[in-house]
Amino acid sequence: MNYIKKLFSFTNVIQKITFLILIVITSFSSIIAQTQTPSPMVEFSRTHNRVKMQNFSGCTFQIENIILNPIHVAITNKNIGCDSLSIMIHFHGSSHVPIYAVEESKKQFALATINLGYGSSAYEKPFKNTEIFLKIIKAISDSVYSQPNRKFKKIYLTAFSAGYGAIRAILNDPILSKKIDGVILLDGLHTDYIPEGKVLADGGILNTEKLICFLDFAKLAVNGDQKFIITHSEIFPGKYASTTETADYLIKETKSNRQSVLKWGALGMQQTSEVINGNFIVLGFAGNSAPDHIDHFHALFDLMKYLD
Repeated sequence: MNYIKKLFSFTNVIQKITFLILIVITSFSSIIAQTQTPSPMVEFSRTHNRVKMQNFSGCTFQIENIILNPIHVAITNKNIGCDSLSIMIHFHGSSHVPIYAVEESKKQFALATINLGYGSSAYEKPFKNTEIFLKIIKAISDSVYSQPNRKFKKIYLTAFSAGYGAIRAILNDPILSKKIDGVILLDGLHTDYIPEGKVLADGGILNTEKLICFLDFAKLAVNGDQKFIITHSEIFPGKYASTTETADYLIKETKSNRQSVLKWGALGMQQTSEVINGNFIVLGFAGNSAPDHIDHFHALFDLMKYLD
């Protein structure tokens, strides 16, 4: 009997140890799932065409000493001398891509491209100062027009990836937000999870405080006052909210409807969904890899039609 009791006691200890090991393994797996960035860096199942860098025959110059890096300004040949230009300011990415976009557009644009490094905070921080944006607009206007203090016809902002940080700071400012006629976000709109790192599937929620300015602008676009175009991939960062999740939030709060579609996008992209509610447009595309992410930047030229 004593032997049997000892056997049962030993078995009970083993079961408890096994149970504890399973808890540790599960917890560790959960931590890994939250901290990893699972998007692959290569992908070969889809076409990833790129806008090629070509010789630009228009006018280009730089504006310095306003922000950390020089601001690259370009005006296409067809728009040189035009006395009624709109301005498009693009955040994050090689300037040849937005240059191609304005060349293909029917609108008459002066283009400014701003690069401030990596991470949305690098873009957001300087533009929390209202005067920075106003100085940039004035500097470009004074350089483009022979007469000082000329105003651009309209102001459009576009951003790829982390560049959205600058647009968040601008739209958060009640003075500046009223000056913006349209926004294009290219697979770039994120926020935190609450609690930090806890994904929606595990009971986390979005930090919507960082999305309020975008929601306000989306509502204006729904009413036809402004234009707001968003594209998103299927990338799931894990550490913070994906562009799909933030788009879903705006879609829900504006009472818009996402429609499933299956059609070709620009440069071989595969579109899977769309929302069109007034001038608020959300386009969803397949892909969860780095090349899929970059596709959105190079597709800017195709999205300019929504600003026409």
